[in-house]
Amino acid sequence: MFIVSLTYICAIDEIEKYLSEHIDYLNHQYSAGKFLVSGRKNPRVGGVILAIAESREELDNILSEDPFKIHNLANYEVTEFIPTKTASRLAFLLA
Repeated sequence: MFIVSLTYICAIDEIEKYLSEHIDYLNHQYSAGKFLVSGRKNPRVGGVILAIAESREELDNILSEDPFKIHNLANYEVTEFIPTKTASRLAFLLA
């Protein structure tokens, strides 16, 4: 499992230009079962994604399709972790 932290490296108006494409990208990854949760940082300086991938290489390929990545609008920091404990309603994450 991976935590992806995006930090915008451009003005918000540039982000807004590609936001609908980014949302389509997110929707596709949710449908593919790769993303579990995502959202904006507060203040709005980037976003966070909780992702499932078989490897860092697979995740890098997935992230390379993000319009924010394609148009060099954000930096991506990726942290891999192995979940070992969850609230009962999130127990499926331990599989």
